[in-house]
Amino acid sequence: MNAEQSVYIVDDDDAMRESMQLLLEMLGYRVQGFASAKAFLGSCSDDDRGCLVLDMRMPEMTGLELQQALRQRGYDLPIIFLSGFGDVPTTVRAVQLGAVDFLEKPVSKSKLTERIERAFEIDRRQRDDARALAAVRARCASLTPRERQVMRFATQGLSNKDIARELEISPRTVETHRAKMMEKMEADSIAMLCNMVALCPPGEADSLRSA
Repeated sequence: MNAEQSVYIVDDDDAMRESMQLLLEMLGYRVQGFASAKAFLGSCSDDDRGCLVLDMRMPEMTGLELQQALRQRGYDLPIIFLSGFGDVPTTVRAVQLGAVDFLEKPVSKSKLTERIERAFEIDRRQRDDARALAAVRARCASLTPRERQVMRFATQGLSNKDIARELEISPRTVETHRAKMMEKMEADSIAMLCNMVALCPPGEADSLRSA
């Protein structure tokens, strides 16, 4: 359990929401409850950490509709769906949109906490990946145009001599640019450098390989 992570419960059933919130708080979780999808949509933030426990069937805006609205915003907190009327098509659609679990009410304390902990781990992993990607982008942005060219050819497996011929500069100059590029990228090997480039989205990775 991470003190920075919270469980956000969205359920229009007051008794169900409040009892779940009380149970989780007694177990040491930070919990926030919302009586409607719109209430949560109006207060959620990109800084939220943890997971969302979301009822499927609610008036005005269903859980699935809230999930779709959150995904359109780029809000990627892991979602655990709860429903008293689970059905296969709805479950499939929710999972396709990124739900990490789908549980039917009533759910046992052990199963609920197990799934919450798994969702917390997914949230931590997603944030670690996002930080790693941001770091790679910042390093790439620090490269000079020539260093980017050298990186492109180096990740294609070209030697310093080959790169020198491609860029019409001396191998020694390539060696200097390559050393600075590797230092800025904090890469100990070409394999590590290739992995960094692979962290970028497809369009950005392609530009690094061909720009």
